[in-house]
Amino acid sequence: MNVLALASHKGGAGKTTLAAHLAIAADTAGAGPVAVIDTDPQGSLTDWWNERGTETVAFAHTHPSRINADLKVLEAAGVALVILDTPPAIERSIASAVAAADLTLIPVRPSPHDLRAAGATLGMAERAGKPAAFVVNGAAQRAGITKDAILSLSRAGPLAPVTIHHRTVFADSMTDGRTAGEVKASSPASQEIHRLWAFVAERLAQIASSPLQTETLSLASARHGMAIRSVPRVRKTFGQRGQERKYAA
Repeated sequence: MNVLALASHKGGAGKTTLAAHLAIAADTAGAGPVAVIDTDPQGSLTDWWNERGTETVAFAHTHPSRINADLKVLEAAGVALVILDTPPAIERSIASAVAAADLTLIPVRPSPHDLRAAGATLGMAERAGKPAAFVVNGAAQRAGITKDAILSLSRAGPLAPVTIHHRTVFADSMTDGRTAGEVKASSPASQEIHRLWAFVAERLAQIASSPLQTETLSLASARHGMAIRSVPRVRKTFGQRGQERKYAA
């Protein structure tokens, strides 16, 4: 079973929207059964799942103190992929999810505040000896600040080769339990999500094929002080609750 965490120390980075969209993209691509876990007290992913009214993907509830045990229950139940949505700022919850995940995806909006928070989240993953990757999310089309963010993040750590742009269909689809691809399968939003899932799937496959090498590289980075690095500054103009159903543990 693969475990993907969506994590960021900053709120509003788009973790929940990406978690929901990646869950459906993974299921559509045949990577299921897929289960989502909402560890954010705000419960936005739970609300989306309840609105969805279908068990295309399963929902599970857990707590940071028992997350590893509950993941074993899900694996025994035949789940192939678990996607963890995490809260901002709550260190214990984020750390537990990152430590339990095979890969952590760190959404970063092109803003100075998001960039500053990104380094802390990457450092947490590296201290846990776990792989992580940034993804630029909510980006404006052809904006200089987006290019600046991509350059800055690529210097700080692994970066997904797809940018998720700001599109109203992402928010609109989430209100009634759908995803952008289910609103319009051929839309640019849908294409971006499927490309992002392809990247995640490839990284998870690489990690599964060589887990010891991946862990060794991550720990080596931490020993060389990379775990406490911050995302490089961009140029100055940058700134111009839910019901527990199937698989509930």
